[in-house]
Amino acid sequence: MRKNKWNVGIFLFNEAEVLDFAGPFEVFSVTVNKDGTQPFQVSTVSETGEPVKARNGLKVVPDYSFNDAPDLDILIVPGGWGAREIEFHNERVIEWIAGQNEKVDLMTSVCTGSFLLAKAGLLKGRAATTHWGSLERLGREFPDLTVKENVKFVDEGRILTSAGISAGINMSFHIITRLLGAEVAKTTAKRMEYDIDIK
Repeated sequence: MRKNKWNVGIFLFNEAEVLDFAGPFEVFSVTVNKDGTQPFQVSTVSETGEPVKARNGLKVVPDYSFNDAPDLDILIVPGGWGAREIEFHNERVIEWIAGQNEKVDLMTSVCTGSFLLAKAGLLKGRAATTHWGSLERLGREFPDLTVKENVKFVDEGRILTSAGISAGINMSFHIITRLLGAEVAKTTAKRMEYDIDIK
């Protein structure tokens, strides 16, 4: 993955957990290289491109729909009630995620977004995590994956899953460290005043 620019797409849907997508959006958006350039272009994508109502009524207007979204390098799939109870049963969404997995460099989920990756068949034979309140369900419904508890995220190479809500921020810093090094990640964390141990 020797690049100097990555298109980051964040999937949005009704009843998505706000910090699941807003946390990674902030991390990638404020990251700056040592030379002052921005390595990440961040956009949001929903199924139709129409405004969505996230958890607790936050209204968000996506940049793109499935039909007109640009090619992505990194896809972030958030969780929340909408992921595990609505989009989990949306075959078009599951097919889109499976299709994106064939194109992106990194496929990631935050919180119960892992259920959408699992439904798309992307976690088979892999280790994964999710919100602590859904760990048991993840293992029960998808016995072909290994559930990891008490971790902020699981890095399986091309596919990463994070635990609940704020853990998506930790996963995002881990990705920045992988792609750009610890110094850039530490500078970004300082800019955000986010307390995290980056090595």
